[in-house]
Amino acid sequence: MNGGIVVLTGAGVSAESGVRTFRAADGLWEEHRIEDVATVEGFTRDPVLVHRFYNERRQTLATVQPNAAHQALANFEKNYTGDFLLVTQNIDDLHERAGSKRLIHMHGELLRMFCTQCMHNINITGDSSVEDTCVACGKRGGMRPDIVWFGEMPYQMSAIEQALMQCDLFVAIGTSGNVYPAAGFVQSARAIGARCVELNLEQSTTHHLFDEGRYGPATEEVEAFFSALLKTSSLTQ
Repeated sequence: MNGGIVVLTGAGVSAESGVRTFRAADGLWEEHRIEDVATVEGFTRDPVLVHRFYNERRQTLATVQPNAAHQALANFEKNYTGDFLLVTQNIDDLHERAGSKRLIHMHGELLRMFCTQCMHNINITGDSSVEDTCVACGKRGGMRPDIVWFGEMPYQMSAIEQALMQCDLFVAIGTSGNVYPAAGFVQSARAIGARCVELNLEQSTTHHLFDEGRYGPATEEVEAFFSALLKTSSLTQ
């Protein structure tokens, strides 16, 4: 196989590195109400809380490392000669640290901020606050985490959809199948006849839409699947 491949990763990929998974079923994220830390309304109501919340999430990045699943995806991308796109719902930087290059953070990144006044983006490694001044427009108080909150459109959807419409293989890894539009990617891939594979700790809510499902820890399943896929693709070159 040497065609186009689109991979979607979710919280299950980073969980084995120690990054806590996002659970919306109880309405909480890290003991905070979703409405308070993951909506525009929450940011408008209490920007100090939101900055503090994402500062804490950003600080945890220094305590975690890419795991075998991240490494396996980066190694596959490095050695695969066909079209490849990795789309992640995760806001951590573990894919980058593992070496992934062809990558889209559809839900934003912890290590980026943008100005709500002029939309200028910046990289950030330390803490942010309501006192921060935008380096582009000079206005203070408008900087916010570059995270796609509830009610906002995920990033680069047109590029993602284009890749899905041209892929031969779609692989969803560590996803619940509950969060749209990512949960609908399998339907887009199926519509053009792509093979669809789910690698997960357990069956997702959309597992019945996949041609194949392999279930177990991401560090085991991802490495095994992509190592075998790389050998197969090498034989067909």
